[in-house]
Amino acid sequence: MTTTDLTLHRPPEQPEHPGHGHRAPSGPSAHPHVATPDARRPRPDAAAWRSLALHVLIPLFLATGMALAYLGAFGHPSPHHVPVAVVGTSAQTEVFAQQLNDADPDALDVRTVADADAARRLITEREISGAFEVGASDATLYVSSAASDTTAGVLQKVFGPVAYRLGLPLQVDDVVPSGEGDPTGQGLFFLLVALSVGAYASAAAISAASARMGLGRRLLAGVVTAAVIAAIGTVVVGPVYGIVTNGLWGVALVSWLYVTAVVVIGIGLHPLLRHWTTPALTMLFVMLNFTSSGGVFSAQLVPPFFGALGAFWNGSAWLRATQTLVYFPGQGWGRAGLTLALWLAAGLALAGLTHLWSVRRTRLANERVTVREDEEGIAA
Repeated sequence: MTTTDLTLHRPPEQPEHPGHGHRAPSGPSAHPHVATPDARRPRPDAAAWRSLALHVLIPLFLATGMALAYLGAFGHPSPHHVPVAVVGTSAQTEVFAQQLNDADPDALDVRTVADADAARRLITEREISGAFEVGASDATLYVSSAASDTTAGVLQKVFGPVAYRLGLPLQVDDVVPSGEGDPTGQGLFFLLVALSVGAYASAAAISAASARMGLGRRLLAGVVTAAVIAAIGTVVVGPVYGIVTNGLWGVALVSWLYVTAVVVIGIGLHPLLRHWTTPALTMLFVMLNFTSSGGVFSAQLVPPFFGALGAFWNGSAWLRATQTLVYFPGQGWGRAGLTLALWLAAGLALAGLTHLWSVRRTRLANERVTVREDEEGIAA
């Protein structure tokens, strides 16, 4: 038997190099399960940058609008044709009133009244903002902080130097003061701010969450939500903080009417503006609303543009109505109530029109899809 010698050959050993350990293979193939940075973070395309720019436009719009509105309206308050009176019927009083008019024709609209009682009555009826009476030993300025605390302050700055030139001390008679719980007279304005924010935020939420509901259900949700917001605001301004102590039921009713109008307008705008609905509502009911309401400065102290808006804007109407209910009971607020009702009617009309437009657009889109499918079936 022939024996075959088999020699086992071992692979040659690699020489070890001092100071060098075993090095693992590197490169993407060494760890196939780990994604590379390029795979994890794809480079954004033009569509991504365009989407980002469109989203950033909203805060830029809000910042620009807020700056223009608030600084434009409140940055430099100055009197514009503030209606005031000088008490007295003598020829000297007439000359004095004319001198006040001539000193700055655009600042004051000066008239004369027979006596202090007539001046108080006109201030209570909000026909004039103040009255100035020269007495034997002092001068008296009649104002109403309930109507506008800032206007009362401006008139003190106007007539203080006048009394000084006459050599008389100036006494201030606050004919209709604001309540003890509202020393600045701006509690109602801050309630307006709360109602407005709750209203337009609710409009955006209802529009987004009830897109598949009918218009009637959306409007019903808006009316109910408005009632809740008005109730919350009334409770906070009344029992919670004691800013308003009378006329709370009337304040609640007027607030409900105001909030309902804002919510309904938001529901009406949503089919047209979509994600731009909230910025549009912010422009209407914050930027233009608060600056023209008369809550911080009356219409006679802001630039004419904002003063003119206050003649028909719903925030100004709400403030006029609630001031009447709280501080001037017995006076009518029919014009303010009519303004609020017209805003609500406009909102309902807008909601109806945009609903019909949305339904028609959906029907046309469905018809186009049906026609396309028929054409594809014929071609096949």
